[in-house]
Amino acid sequence: MNKEIQEYNQSLEEVELCKKLSTLIDKNLKNAENKIWHSHPVWFIDGNPIVGYSKQKKGIRLMFWSGADFEEPGLNVRGDKFKDASIFYNSEEEINTADIKRWLEKGSHDKVVEYQNHQILM
Repeated sequence: MNKEIQEYNQSLEEVELCKKLSTLIDKNLKNAENKIWHSHPVWFIDGNPIVGYSKQKKGIRLMFWSGADFEEPGLNVRGDKFKDASIFYNSEEEINTADIKRWLEKGSHDKVVEYQNHQILM
């Protein structure tokens, strides 16, 4: 795992939840580049963001940049300007591994919206 992402995870109260998310993402997006982008962990394929997470008031937000196209009821927090969709977690127990694997599969193989020239803040 990227050292900066490890440090990000360690800086949060929800360290175990974030470690579980980052491990799950790393395991299922093996060819993705990952880094801290706009102060949050983000995974990219061919320079385009696929998934990332951030600490927010409602919890840890797991966001898929093209998630609105997945047609998944679990990704029920929709962005206003882009095709992103998210889910919030407050504990490790809330994480449904099968859902995340399916969303990562869709994110890595479906048509990915090119965001390289857009500023998207999580």
